[in-house]
Amino acid sequence: MYNFSYHRPASLDEAVNLLNRAEDGALLAGGQTLLPTLKQRLAQPSDVVDLSGIADLRGISVSGDAVVVGALTRHAEVAGSSEVQAQLPALAALASGIGDPQVRNMGTIGGSIANNDPAADYPAALVGLGATVTTNQREIAADDFFTGMFETALQDGEIVRSVSFPVASKAGYAKFPNPASRYAMVGVMASNGSAGVRVAVTGAGPCVFRVAAMEEALAGNWSPDAVAGVSVSAEGMNSDIHGSAEYRAHLVTVMAKRAVAAAG
Repeated sequence: MYNFSYHRPASLDEAVNLLNRAEDGALLAGGQTLLPTLKQRLAQPSDVVDLSGIADLRGISVSGDAVVVGALTRHAEVAGSSEVQAQLPALAALASGIGDPQVRNMGTIGGSIANNDPAADYPAALVGLGATVTTNQREIAADDFFTGMFETALQDGEIVRSVSFPVASKAGYAKFPNPASRYAMVGVMASNGSAGVRVAVTGAGPCVFRVAAMEEALAGNWSPDAVAGVSVSAEGMNSDIHGSAEYRAHLVTVMAKRAVAAAG
């Protein structure tokens, strides 16, 4: 990797100051994307700001009718949390299926959503549950947070603090994982709660998206049969050696049926 200056701030304000002063700074959360990128010399930041020393960015709590997850909370912690399992078991199940044990014990929710890999699981959770992202500057609705492949609404100097998930009366997640990486070839989160009926898809396209036709069908009849006849267009879907656009479009309906069934 290329040379860079390494910083490990103890507070969020210090991290923001370091990032703003850097010529080309990069944030390090769990490192599951950044470190391989640096090792392959695909990035050359002037400074790496390691957030792991900021205790305020960790932890899980229940606040009113929402589960709040700190940005540096690791996937394994979300999966094993008694609060998440009791309030949002679909979120715990989603986290338990991310990558392998090494990834789950290092990767963080904040790093995952800020990177916005098109095949990541968490974007489906945020959009599918109607979550809100809190940064050091503002609150951003999940529908507005993910803007494109590896792109988000985060601005320069903006760092994710936490994610607030409304507790849904029904929620389920199902994915068809790539057998090697465990990334979602297609993953679907379906929920019914204070944010209404929501169906969010990851892995199939360049960015997480909702399926309005499925949401309308489920609003009238919450059952796998309600979405069984709803198909999505293959236009614009991802296509690679693991699956064609048409295959992924087909999987959206299959995974949606399983997600609704898992929700009960």
